[in-house]
This record gives sequence, C-alpha cells and structure tokens, in this order.
Amino acid sequence: MELREPESAEAERIREVVDSSMTTSFRLSPAQIDGLVDDQFADETVTDKREDEETLLQVAETGAEIEGSTIAGFVEGRLEDGWGEISWLFVDPEHRGQGIGTELYETATETLRDRGADHVRVTVLESNTEGHDFVERFGLEHDGDRRVEIADESVVTYVYTDPGVDADLSDSTAEDAADDEFPETEWTDGQLTTTADETTVYIARDERESGTAAPFFATYEDDDHTNQYGFYCANCGSLEVSMDNMDRLECSDCGNSHAERSKESYDDSYL
Repeated sequence: MELREPESAEAERIREVVDSSMTTSFRLSPAQIDGLVDDQFADETVTDKREDEETLLQVAETGAEIEGSTIAGFVEGRLEDGWGEISWLFVDPEHRGQGIGTELYETATETLRDRGADHVRVTVLESNTEGHDFVERFGLEHDGDRRVEIADESVVTYVYTDPGVDADLSDSTAEDAADDEFPETEWTDGQLTTTADETTVYIARDERESGTAAPFFATYEDDDHTNQYGFYCANCGSLEVSMDNMDRLECSDCGNSHAERSKESYDDSYL
C-alpha cells in the first residue's frame, strides 16, 4: 500500500470510493449521497483542493498482481489557525479490514502536525454510523457539534479532539449547533425544557442519539435526570418518539428515525 497525493485525473475514482463508502456506512438517502459527492468531490473541487496549500489530500493505493493498483482510501484535512482538521476519511468497502483507514488517519494527523498544527480535531457527520466508533478508538472524545451546509442541506457534524482539548468550534465556515437547533423548547432554571401535557420535561443534551433528519435526546421528568420520560426529536420538537425492541427510535410526527449503532456489526472496516 502506498500513500500519496492524488492526481487531478483521479477525481472520478475518489468519487467512486466516497460513494461506495457512504452507501455502506452512512444513514443517508441515495439522493443525499449523490448531492454530497457532487458538492465536495467534483473534478474542479478536487483540483482546487489540490492547489490549496492549507488543504491536505492523500489517497491509499493498493496493488494486486491480477487487477493491478487502485485507490482504496482517501483522506482530506486542512490546517487553519493552529488547528489541523480531518474532515473526510473513506475506505472502499471492498478493501476494508487491511488497516488502510488507520494508516490514512495516522499519516494525515502526523502530516498536519508537521505543518504546524498544535492540535488535531476530527469531524464526523452525524449520519456516519461507523465513523464515530473509528475515531473513538484513537482515544478521541466528542467535544461538541457543528451545523454546516453541504450540497444545500444543513447537516450536523460531531467534533472529536484529544481529551481535555477545547475543540474551539468558532469557525467562519460553520454555525454552532446550539440552542436554536432545539425547536419548541425554553430554558427553565438553567436547563433546556419542553412541555408535554402541561408537564415540564427536561432535555439531556449530553444524551444524544443520531437521527436521519436531526438527533434525538433523552428526556426526564425531573431536573436531576433520574426518571426518564422518553426522547425528544430535535427535528420537529416532538416528544412522540417510540422505541422498538431493537432500540430503534422513530418520531411519529415527522418520521425522523434512528437505529442504534451496533458494536457487533462494526467489523473494524476502517482499521
């Protein structure tokens, strides 16, 4: 396996890797995947990124005696204001389980630090069901969220950093996913709350589950978060959220849904 910078002519193969990886590992519709791939990895976009001195692009090329060499993985990072940020990392599902993801991650973070990054943060789309497990295996911790616009869609990304390091989410290209992302809520005695049948329900912002449209948050009947009420849908503000015996959540008001990330289904495909 060889890690190197991509050529402009390889943008099509990069899109193939991104598309197949997202189809396998992201909770996005085919239309959403197509829009994201076209927005972030079009020929001109890849060329612009290659020519940007602050952007890091690397591909992992594998060789085979019969089929010849092919790009099996891709990573994108950027150096800005002392931070090195890894924004995309993909491994073709057909080439997973060979350590390609680990090699891409470790090489990219080392390169960003060599270029002057004091700290490295990793952003993972909320819909990337396997990516969160991947970065956590390197000891990174979820430090906060950002809402960004990609392909005319507003999506949430999780930001991961080393323990004890502030991710510094203030960014001119991203809007902090904060209080305005919680419809039908208000503050009560310093806690975010909503109302159900004239009863105040407390939202645990640190107990979050991913959703196809927006995250879900555990809710409690008391401000000590002892007696759980259920779940809150951040897409529409509803508390009409059901859970089946497979721990799948679904909002009956807007259709937002979630399927629990299964440790058993995670196959070290990136590592």
